[in-house]
Amino acid sequence: MIRKPGLPALALATLLVTACATNVPETTTPLPAERPAFSLSPQMQDRILALDPQQVTQSDVKEILARGPAPRIVNIHGGIYPVHLVMKSFSEFLVGMGYPQNSVRLPGDGSYSFSCYDSSEKIAGSIAWFYEHEGMRPMLVGHSQGGIQAVKVLHELAGNFETRVPVWNPLTRQKEARYEITEPLSGNPLPVVGLKVSYATAIGAGGLTRVLPNQWKMMRRLRHVPDSVVEFTGFYMGMDLLGGDLLGFGSVNLYEANGTAHVRNVQLPTGSNHFNVPATRHLLDSQEIIDWIYNYTPSEKPTLDTEFSSDSRHILWAADVWYSIRKHWVLELQRVIGAQRSQDYGN
Repeated sequence: MIRKPGLPALALATLLVTACATNVPETTTPLPAERPAFSLSPQMQDRILALDPQQVTQSDVKEILARGPAPRIVNIHGGIYPVHLVMKSFSEFLVGMGYPQNSVRLPGDGSYSFSCYDSSEKIAGSIAWFYEHEGMRPMLVGHSQGGIQAVKVLHELAGNFETRVPVWNPLTRQKEARYEITEPLSGNPLPVVGLKVSYATAIGAGGLTRVLPNQWKMMRRLRHVPDSVVEFTGFYMGMDLLGGDLLGFGSVNLYEANGTAHVRNVQLPTGSNHFNVPATRHLLDSQEIIDWIYNYTPSEKPTLDTEFSSDSRHILWAADVWYSIRKHWVLELQRVIGAQRSQDYGN
């Protein structure tokens, strides 16, 4: 039996909910729901197919990847105002590193992230809509309560809450009267339940945020990653009161796969700032830092043994996430090109 939180926990929950961060439109001009039509030349396709997903250089991004489409990045920010601004900072970091802006900002109001108070059903249904319209499986990045929500979305896509999930249209912000999409590579019907995202990650998910009423159903599910994602990375850090179980120390912070998902756990240095980890726009100010990020090798306990003349806060998290995003950017493009060439060959 799961015990309901006591009065101190409920008081904290009330504080956090009443101070919740909501999406603030960034522009009054609607952004396009889809990218302009694109066509990759056979030569560009060959260059993409020749890329090593685990060794994507800055030159590869500038000269190859940035010239084509990219998978949708679905950011989910935490729950205390104005924490949504740190996800905006992260989005600006991605764009500055070469990721297409229209693959980061939400169509319609141009916001940079969903709120952790948006329903997991809505976000899961929106992911299905993006996949149907854009042809590549989205990636999911969650911070704090948004990290819990990211894992909840994975459980939603896996059918662990409901057997059917409706498609959500991010332009109208309404659910559609259907529970499946047209699979963009095969043209076959594909239920929302059963859809996979290519990459998902959560930072600072757990701790006191577990007691919030909107997260109770995740009490026993948070550290269990279902098969609705290909690769998942969970970040935790010591002395994290809000987002770390047992203050972010020990194996209780580790995620594990329920089945086939590839799960990594990364321990950031003790004392990393829970509220500001995704604030990474400032890293673009130094070419030295950018070069270091491109040379970063993923590690379970990354350390920074270099001194920079510029602000390098949150560089370890940024480098690890950017590594995975580049990797799955390439893998998704290769997947689409491979499917297209297979169909052309069959015709």
